[in-house]
Amino acid sequence: DVEVHTYIDDADVFVAEMVAWCLGERTSIRDVEIEILIDRTTTHDEAVVREACAAALGSLGAPRGLSAILAACSDKPAVRRRAILALAPFEGDEVDAALTHALEDKDWQVRQNAEDLVNPRG
Repeated sequence: DVEVHTYIDDADVFVAEMVAWCLGERTSIRDVEIEILIDRTTTHDEAVVREACAAALGSLGAPRGLSAILAACSDKPAVRRRAILALAPFEGDEVDAALTHALEDKDWQVRQNAEDLVNPRG
């Protein structure tokens, strides 16, 4: 019941990052919290917070968050790495295209994450 989402823009980047993580761990999440995660995935000034928001949206598997996760797949390398993994609960042509594109990413960890999703090890 704690409204942690109100701290997502805290001056301390680690507080903001932890807020995103906390929201991603919720079993019941409110619309306002999802909307904040969606917005901050693409607009927060700090990459570590954008990364955490993308991961939280993936953890929640919220269909509304897919477009923000896809946008994060074009961010800085650390954000792209987490955004690719955040695609795991989603399906569709856009997801397939993002994964295919990530297989050619200049960052080897982005490529590896995409490979792990496209061809999971048995």
